[in-house]
Amino acid sequence: MPVADASEEDDALLIDYSHPSWTHETTHARVRGLSRNPVLPETLARRLLKHPAADRDAAVACRREWSDELFDIVAAHPDVRVREMLAQCHGATAEQRARMVDDPDLWVVMALVERQYIREPQPLPPWAYRKLAAQPRFKRRLRLLDPMEVSPEAVAAFADVEDDEIASWARATREPEPQPQPMTAEQARMIASGDSARQRAAIALEPDLPADVVATLAADPDPKVRTSVSMRPEFSEQQRAAIGYQVSTDDRLPTLDWVLDADDEQLQRCVSSAHPGVRRSAACNKRLTADQIATLAADDDFPVRLLLCENHDAVPTDLVVRTFLEARVVTRGRLLRHPAFVGADLTRYADSPDRNARALVVLDRRAPAELIERLSRDEEPAVRSSVAHDARLSQERLLELFEERETTAAAAANPNLPVELMAAILEAPIACVGPPEGSVPVP
Repeated sequence: MPVADASEEDDALLIDYSHPSWTHETTHARVRGLSRNPVLPETLARRLLKHPAADRDAAVACRREWSDELFDIVAAHPDVRVREMLAQCHGATAEQRARMVDDPDLWVVMALVERQYIREPQPLPPWAYRKLAAQPRFKRRLRLLDPMEVSPEAVAAFADVEDDEIASWARATREPEPQPQPMTAEQARMIASGDSARQRAAIALEPDLPADVVATLAADPDPKVRTSVSMRPEFSEQQRAAIGYQVSTDDRLPTLDWVLDADDEQLQRCVSSAHPGVRRSAACNKRLTADQIATLAADDDFPVRLLLCENHDAVPTDLVVRTFLEARVVTRGRLLRHPAFVGADLTRYADSPDRNARALVVLDRRAPAELIERLSRDEEPAVRSSVAHDARLSQERLLELFEERETTAAAAANPNLPVELMAAILEAPIACVGPPEGSVPVP
């Protein structure tokens, strides 16, 4: 056994590094798992950051809270990537993160205000935004960004700073974009007969196009142009089908304003359309009825279902779960915070034939410990790993999972892992050819 029970006289765990379960491979996995342990004691956290096998990004991102002392130590870390992660860490307080406004690396400073896909940290205090706005290097970089790339709180704060250039940049998001001059019929005909398929596709949805231009674009040899023009509001379903459009699951199509504005019978026609592009825009319409939501929830087109989940709260939990399991987009993590998902009974997926669905049960905080224990013995290693880090596991079962090669990394991330074992992981011999790529060794 790699971990022996302590005697009554000695509370310390006895570690047997000669046991077959302690290999260079498992030690590497355990160090990586320990990097995600949210309650790693500070003394061990400092040692972890120096370990060649550590996942330093995870060590920073997963920590639940920071003492000022530990925060300042990591804020001075020589690895720029570590400091970037700290600047965006939701476990750190706003006041702690604000102390990084004078970081020597611009990318670290920008990380303080950039928007995140998954979870936003607390906004900085007002004085920090004012100090950032006074930095010439920050100002030069900020004005190159779209305000959508910056957190809403930062944009709002910059709108009130004394620097006119930054304030104007931030306030521009509140002002309507100037409307372009209407395209003349002559210009439309010139583009429609031109050599640029990109330009032809760009004008295909323009309102008030002459009928002859629409007919020309509908017969365009480029399928992207035909697909664009096929989503015009004046076409019937038969006319759309006759155009010969091509839409795949991976195609990114424009959101159609005329569909977003539709209601009543027109909206129903959009929901029932055979054109995936029209239905995708319909899924974003805020006026959908319960029946229309149900129709789109059963749509064969994955982007329709994804957009429906992203734009509506009143969707079935099963749809959100199914969409999350199918999704391969960078924003899929947002679905786990969907109102239909949060607080839902996920225990009903415990017996699902889909191992990935069974792995979601652990996210249900009301799932009983007995069920978590049962899933920890699932035939699929991925399911066992999904619960190996959960605090509801008994310590006996946790130590068993720690010994299994497939689950040892997840078990090392369990907050109930004995501190002595955490220390043993960092002390275990390990063969490393070098530090993780992109890291900078700590002197």
